[in-house]
Amino acid sequence: MNSRGVFPVNIENIEAFVYVIHCGSFNKAAEALYLSQPSVTARIQSLERELDCRLFDRQGKQIQITEEGKRFLPYAQQLLLTYQKGKLHVHRKKSLPQEFRIGCTVSVSNYTIPELLPGLKSRFPDTRFKIVTGVTDDIVNKVLNKEVDIGFVRNVNHPNLHSVKLYEDPITLYAYEGHPFVGAELLTVEEIAEQPLVFFECGALDWLRIHRVFENLDKPPNIQIQTDNSEMAKKLVIRKAGISFLPELCAKQEISEGKLIPLRVPETDGISLQTNLISNLGEHVQFLNAIIEIGKQLNRQ
Repeated sequence: MNSRGVFPVNIENIEAFVYVIHCGSFNKAAEALYLSQPSVTARIQSLERELDCRLFDRQGKQIQITEEGKRFLPYAQQLLLTYQKGKLHVHRKKSLPQEFRIGCTVSVSNYTIPELLPGLKSRFPDTRFKIVTGVTDDIVNKVLNKEVDIGFVRNVNHPNLHSVKLYEDPITLYAYEGHPFVGAELLTVEEIAEQPLVFFECGALDWLRIHRVFENLDKPPNIQIQTDNSEMAKKLVIRKAGISFLPELCAKQEISEGKLIPLRVPETDGISLQTNLISNLGEHVQFLNAIIEIGKQLNRQ
C-alpha cells in the first residue's frame, strides 16, 4: 500500500490471473508463463489482497472463478492488453532511426516521393527523412554501402539486396494541344519519325525498345532535342518544340489539364519503366512494408 492508502497495480499479478482463466488451471498457467505453480498461486493471492476479494473458489485441484472474478476479468484483460501494446510501442520507437535516408532517381523524387512522404510521416512522426537523388547504379551502391537506408531504382537484382517491384510507369507518345496528330486513331512509325521529336531518355533498358521502333526506317527519326530531364522534355512539348515519348507519371497533371495529349502507337504498347524498392537484406522492414502499403493505396485512387 502506498502513502495514499492505494495498492499499486502489479501487472504480473494481472497477467497470472488472465492466464489462469485462459488455461483453466494454475498448473497450465504456470507452464505458459514459465513459472512454478507456487509462484502463480502467490501472484493470485497477492492480487486478491489488492482487490480485497476472492477471485477463485478452490475445490481440491478444481478452480471456479467467483462472481467478483468474472466482473474483474474484462478490466484485467484490457489492462494487460494496454500494457503489451505500450511495451511494443516503446520498443518500436527505440528501434526506429531518428533520420531515415532515401535514395532515388530524379523522376521518383519529382513524381513519387511527394505522394509517398506524407503517408510515411504520419506513420513515423518522430523520424526525419533525408532524400538523395542519383542514377540507379549510384543509388544501388549507396544502399550497399549504407550511405542511404533504402532506394527507389530501375529494375535491378543483386544477391545482397532485397528488391521488390513497386510500380510500372507506361511510356507513351505525347503531343501538344492542336498538333495535327491529335485525334488520329492510328499513327505509323514513319509519320512519327518525320515529326520534330524531343527525345527524353533516362538510361533505362526500356528506352532501347523505343529506339528499336525506328530501326528499320530508311532514314533516322527527326530528333531535334535530346535530354535526360523529363521536366524539360515535357515543357518543350507544351511549348510546341516537338512531340515526345514520356513516362505517364510525369505527364499526369498536364494530361488532366489538356496541355499534353497521349497518342496511340501500337509498336510501343507495353513499354514501361519499372521502379523497384531496394534495401539491404533483412533491414528496415517496417519502412518497406509501410511504403508498399501506401503505394497500393495511391494506385487505387
